Amino acid sequence: MSITIPDLVTVRALHPEAIAEAAARRTRRPLVGPTGRLMIVAADHPARGALGAGDRRLAMANRADLLERLCVALSRPGVDGVLATADILEDLLLLGVLEDRVVMGSLNRGGLAGASFEMDDRFTGHRPEDIERLRFDAGKLLLRIDHDDPGSLETLATAAGAVDAMASRRLPLFVEPFISGREAGEVRNDLGAEAVTRSIAIASGLGGTSAYTWLKLPVTRDPDDMAQVLETSTLPAVLLGGEVGKDQEAAYERWRKALRLPTVQGMVVGRSLLYPAEGDVETAVDTAVGLL
Repeated sequence: MSITIPDLVTVRALHPEAIAEAAARRTRRPLVGPTGRLMIVAADHPARGALGAGDRRLAMANRADLLERLCVALSRPGVDGVLATADILEDLLLLGVLEDRVVMGSLNRGGLAGASFEMDDRFTGHRPEDIERLRFDAGKLLLRIDHDDPGSLETLATAAGAVDAMASRRLPLFVEPFISGREAGEVRNDLGAEAVTRSIAIASGLGGTSAYTWLKLPVTRDPDDMAQVLETSTLPAVLLGGEVGKDQEAAYERWRKALRLPTVQGMVVGRSLLYPAEGDVETAVDTAVGLL
């Protein structure tokens, strides 16, 4: 598909109601399909100012290129849907590529990458009522917990409210928890087994019910620790892809091992598939789908 930005701009300028109309007529599907597995492509990074992929600092800044990559990914067999912020999902709605796909809205993008307030991760994206109104299928929130940063408490409290609000609408919410801290002024997520275990325990207990809560989890620094780490909760989990690495084969092997574990139901992967270090989007997506 050739993405024509002027056409999207024209529709947005002259017929903004077209977005709601496209959402209203979109063909929906169950969250988990016949395979029992989920493969979601993530593209909610730009709204947090995180535009880099590998050594390309502004890789995701070209919207036409990003949409092209998303359209390719969504066209591949085995890809179930997409996770993104309102602007990107609405572009995809107008392009007509979200039919019979899982659509996940991203709730909190206020913790801008590199900002002094990064850990005070305000909910500046989709609200639960937006996800319901637009007939989207699920939501996602990022939950970074820094024991030395008071902003994490506000994020925790707001996250608990989001869990309750989504559950009251019977909408799944994917919680992506980390124990985080600052190193040389930059936020770093601790992928050690103990830190990931603690993050799972905290995320699983958020809100008045966990009935609609899923976990979106990284593979631990030592992949062999994942089996024990995932014993922390009975909530269904998906793996996240993380940064674009030079050794993609090693990443595939980590995912392959973790996907064998009983609580892991699939993957939500973004830049690793949309901007692979080697090869094209089709090859990267098909390889990831093959792991399932």
